[in-house]
Amino acid sequence: MNKILHLLFGIFGNATGLFLFLAPMVTFKRILLSRSTEQFSGIPYVMTLLNCLLSAWYGLPFISPHNIPVSIINGTGAVLEFIYVLVFLIFAPRKEKAKIFGLLVLVLALFAAVVFISLFALHDNKRKIFCGLAAMIFSIIMYASPLSIMRTVIRTKSVEYMPFFLSLFVFLCGTSWFIYGLLEMDPFLYVNNGFGCGLGALQLILYAIYRGNKQGEKKTETDGTLEMGMDKSSQQKETNNGMHVAENGQA
Repeated sequence: MNKILHLLFGIFGNATGLFLFLAPMVTFKRILLSRSTEQFSGIPYVMTLLNCLLSAWYGLPFISPHNIPVSIINGTGAVLEFIYVLVFLIFAPRKEKAKIFGLLVLVLALFAAVVFISLFALHDNKRKIFCGLAAMIFSIIMYASPLSIMRTVIRTKSVEYMPFFLSLFVFLCGTSWFIYGLLEMDPFLYVNNGFGCGLGALQLILYAIYRGNKQGEKKTETDGTLEMGMDKSSQQKETNNGMHVAENGQA
């Protein structure tokens, strides 16, 4: 029975995780149409790429047994995030392009270092602990990124900046991988995803509290996607630094 539940929650986690990884397509459709990254930040996509790479590596059988679903969804996420980063690099201004490219090189070098150390310097349980800690730390960082958006919701008393379905799937994704990790008693999965589950629940509570407040519903001239709704200055300070990683949450 435990194995069946483990498999079911792995499948459910993959489904909800895929939704979150696909959510930024709305933003990138806008970038492609305008041929400009405008005020968007590419940093969340690069950091989510690192999280996906580390989590996919951790889920491989010779690192941690019975976690293939973790590798499948994070491998898919890594491909999507890499595409997002490439599109961003094509349309970003020269200064921003150099910054994101440098960060991408650093992320790939860090992942390569984890792979090299885990393959040639560590074995068995030490290898699992090392890779699990790396994946867990960056997963928590990724889940923590929506805190700035939650602060904006509380300050403005409007959920305009926090789309309901993104909050819902952050909660569902975090919950499914939290239970998945508990069933296998894997702290490198249930600790970080427990944090994501709690954060998603807080977002839904905020949505329930402020959903009737219509003061933030009007759009600016440049707004038109789920991710946006602020005036440009607020968008630059709040939305671009945190919201898009909220779209990408996973194990």
